Amino acid sequence: MVSDRSLSVGGSTFDGMARHGVRRGGELRRGGGVGTAGRRPGGEGGGGPAEEGTAGPPAPAATADPEAARRRAERRADRVTAGATELEQRLADLLRTGLAGAERAGYGLWEETAARMVDAQAPGLASRVRELGAIPSSGPGWPVRLLEECALLHLLDRGWLGRGRLPDGLAATVRSRVGLPTSAEGPPVRDHWLVLAQYDTADTRLTTRRIWLYGAESDRTALLLSYGAAGRAPELTLPVGAVLDAEISWYPDAGRQRAALGRRFAPPEPARIRPTGVTTSQAAVRYGEALRDDPWLDSVPVALERVVPVPDGDGWQLADADGDTALPLAGATGNQPGWWRLVALAGGAPVTVFGECGHRGFTPLTAWPAGPGPAVPLC
Repeated sequence: MVSDRSLSVGGSTFDGMARHGVRRGGELRRGGGVGTAGRRPGGEGGGGPAEEGTAGPPAPAATADPEAARRRAERRADRVTAGATELEQRLADLLRTGLAGAERAGYGLWEETAARMVDAQAPGLASRVRELGAIPSSGPGWPVRLLEECALLHLLDRGWLGRGRLPDGLAATVRSRVGLPTSAEGPPVRDHWLVLAQYDTADTRLTTRRIWLYGAESDRTALLLSYGAAGRAPELTLPVGAVLDAEISWYPDAGRQRAALGRRFAPPEPARIRPTGVTTSQAAVRYGEALRDDPWLDSVPVALERVVPVPDGDGWQLADADGDTALPLAGATGNQPGWWRLVALAGGAPVTVFGECGHRGFTPLTAWPAGPGPAVPLC
């Protein structure tokens, strides 16, 4: 699986990297693996096995004074612009002095820069800067990973500074990745939503819960995000494998994965449905296509059908039972309970696996046996 995760928006050396393609993956093949990046598992920006957007909690309810709200939004945009401009200068200084200086400077340099982004009210930029600070100590090959992530951060900076020239969907994605709060919009969609997976990620400030849903009638996948203070579980919880009769509304970003849960018409009940599955090669194509709308996307939700977990050196991969391609499991070293649960469930036979497919490989979250049987959480 090969993905070029950078686009040219400006005119610096980082843009030259983008034009030539910053590789964030490896070939999709049986017995093959993917390259790794310095970012911890997770998306929507860091976090968890997938990423899906880095904006924080939803925007507050509309104020009674639209003009005052407009002025506040303009002031915040000005502060974010000042922060992005300063960050561009710091990235240029890093490139001019050489990446070796990042290792000597240690984490403190990045933490200071991240604090400046927080002051600029750009938490998405701050989060990505903090991730840069961990890369020099991430092991062999760290300069390549650092340069890749710097290029993506530069791209986000340039996207914000040139947001007025971007298509509406991509501009909304940039605002979300920078960290501006957004609200779900558009008419709600009522469906019977299968709860595909639920897992938490945490840092020193926040616990984030990600819940993936699949609409039986709409054939759409949605991501619910719920937040709690550090050390506390978020309030929203749904049983994996259950079906929920409810309405959801999507947030206005290019990928349109994140959604807000609306009215519920019945409590969750045991499911008799499973998500529609694809092959491993189709999963890789789906991720590549998604990168056109969101170059900062770490992974996409995918259900793999008729795949078999097989060893691959020190790790594992999911191989198509009816083909000759496979996806490596992200970070699979053979010591995670969920992967052994998947191997035991399969017993050498094809299974259906839902997870997140990205530049690190495939992160399995839930599996179903070949025959009748309930969903088995893997995380």
